[in-house]
Amino acid sequence: MTTPHARLRQLLVYWLYAAAFGHLCAGLALTWFNHLPLFEAYQQGVEHAFWTGAVPAGARDQQLWWQALFGATMQSYAVFMFALVRIGDRGRNASAWGWMMVGILLWAPQDMLLSAQRGIWAHLWVDGFALLALLPPLAWLYRHDRRTSSD
Repeated sequence: MTTPHARLRQLLVYWLYAAAFGHLCAGLALTWFNHLPLFEAYQQGVEHAFWTGAVPAGARDQQLWWQALFGATMQSYAVFMFALVRIGDRGRNASAWGWMMVGILLWAPQDMLLSAQRGIWAHLWVDGFALLALLPPLAWLYRHDRRTSSD
């Protein structure tokens, strides 16, 4: 018979696996599909954050290239995220959840500040969603697994 805490724990672990998969998909999209019309409004928003007038020739190509590199980085982040979720889940390892929180808390304020400085508000919305979607489950898992491993 599983306890409510055990069921919640498994649900939160599945949620984190889904988040890792989402990071993988987003990274693939940034690397291979950022040039599609689907992303045109976003691309224009980034351009307007840097250019007040006409966008110089070649600026879009450079922007797409940087985004593709970031997408590849996101893909590797997703793999590391999958690994930490697996380690945390299989070993009921509180430190895996703690290290994930440290990484998120290192990334988010910097990303949000840099985005706000340029007025790219879509990044702040995505970052805020990521914080709300990841930190509470990670904090719960950290406390739960820390408590059960010390018993």
